Amino acid sequence: MICAPRIMHYILHIVQSAAVLGIVSSSLYYLLCLWSAFTFLRGREAGRSARPTRDLPPISILKPLKGTDPEIYESLRSHCLQDYPEYEIIFGVSDPADPVIETVKALQRDFPRHRIQLVLCLKNLGANVKVSNLVQMLAEAHYDNLIVNDSDIRVEPDYLRRVTAPFADSSVGMVTCLYRGVAAATLGSRLESLGISTDFCPGVLAARQLEGGIHFGLGSTLAFRRAELERIGGFAAIVNHLADDYELGARISALGLAVKLSDVVVETYLPPYRLPEFIAHQLRWARGVRDARAGGYMGLAFTFGTLWALLAVVASAGARWSWGALACTLLLRLAVTLVVGWSVLRDRQVLKNAWLLPLRDLVAVAVWIVSLGGHTVSWRGEHFKLKDGKLTRIPS
Repeated sequence: MICAPRIMHYILHIVQSAAVLGIVSSSLYYLLCLWSAFTFLRGREAGRSARPTRDLPPISILKPLKGTDPEIYESLRSHCLQDYPEYEIIFGVSDPADPVIETVKALQRDFPRHRIQLVLCLKNLGANVKVSNLVQMLAEAHYDNLIVNDSDIRVEPDYLRRVTAPFADSSVGMVTCLYRGVAAATLGSRLESLGISTDFCPGVLAARQLEGGIHFGLGSTLAFRRAELERIGGFAAIVNHLADDYELGARISALGLAVKLSDVVVETYLPPYRLPEFIAHQLRWARGVRDARAGGYMGLAFTFGTLWALLAVVASAGARWSWGALACTLLLRLAVTLVVGWSVLRDRQVLKNAWLLPLRDLVAVAVWIVSLGGHTVSWRGEHFKLKDGKLTRIPS
């Protein structure tokens, strides 16, 4: 009969072995993120030395809105300050009583010479209200070069020039952008911002390096031509999908066209999330990624370096080697934070919030575990069932 101490010894040995494997795999992943970031930085510097050699076609910016976001007037206003010869901005709302309408009217008053249009999107064409609005907004667009970005995105005056530059190459079908989060004072908002700079964006860069480019879009910026949109069935083809930005990029990539990651980094102003709101938002995002990229999402287990290093310390009863492994893991994690958060994204809050990294990493593990076992998401006050990337509204 096997005694309890021996069983515990075997369990600790298994945990210790798994932790060592996790530390190694996570360290390799962090090195990949660093390599990917340096590659991106080299490309950005090379791009700055190149001079534009093409005309600037007129652009329609489509911005679906629902409710107000932090500093939304300034974020929307930044799109009216573009150093670009001809463009229009089309806003769309589904609720005639939405308070954001007053913000759009203020923009129209402040920029009377700009072509700024507000479209009331009264038809409900699918579970994804944002995409439903886009279907109706597109009918009002005058131009064939389109940009869609989220309502909380703030941009610099050269945004349109730089984002559209890659379309000089006819093999480019979409351009998308990295982004940094500007956090409010709450812990949830700071954790969200930290996750964008140290988890999400490094993952995007790593995927770009491994896959020879990216094959999806990011909601911070989706620039494409009307012709390619029509070839994939228009916005109507993704009106029931949660990850509409991912789907647009993936479907344009499937046409054999390149999806380019711009050298532009935009900003998103984050709400003052309370912890439950932050976790709910992370869970929605996690389940969306799980459905869109199941293999990559399961592989995240091999990137949880902080968790594996802490487990090694516990399982080895604090052996000297385990503390060394923990220190090395945290140093690599901090290196990713500095290179991606500070150098690539120019996130000026990332150093101030870096002490929260262990907490952010452990919360990410908990969200990942919970996300594996459910198929419901909450979005803008509504509840949906998620299956194969598509949403079905749950009646309240």
